[in-house]
Amino acid sequence: MIQRVLWANVTVGGEVVGSIGEPGLLVYLGVTHDDGPEDITWTARKIWELRVLRDEKSASDVGAPILVVSQFTLYGDARKGRRPTWLAAAPGAVSEPVYDAVCAELERLGARVARGVFGADMRVESVNDGPVTLILER
Repeated sequence: MIQRVLWANVTVGGEVVGSIGEPGLLVYLGVTHDDGPEDITWTARKIWELRVLRDEKSASDVGAPILVVSQFTLYGDARKGRRPTWLAAAPGAVSEPVYDAVCAELERLGARVARGVFGADMRVESVNDGPVTLILER
């Protein structure tokens, strides 16, 4: 999930661990069981080149920062009962390397990347600009 934001930050244990203090993108990255190397490359390039900033610009066009937060709950399933299941979300041992690889690929493409802390109890603050929020699926 991608949001166009005016600013965003992630706090863990009362300490800001990742922030962007200017317009850019806040990415909530969920990983499922069948995500592979080709998905890493596709996802990073899509985030970097997606024209969702003001004046139909992309982060690559204007050098906008990107804050990436791991978010297994994106694959929660709440269709039955009152308690969601997380069966579609890949376990940490699978998803953490994918999260790290997407961040690294964004950096390789030239992005300024800030990060949350994988698996931590995070507080995310942001001001959505627009609002613009998109869900990317390959």
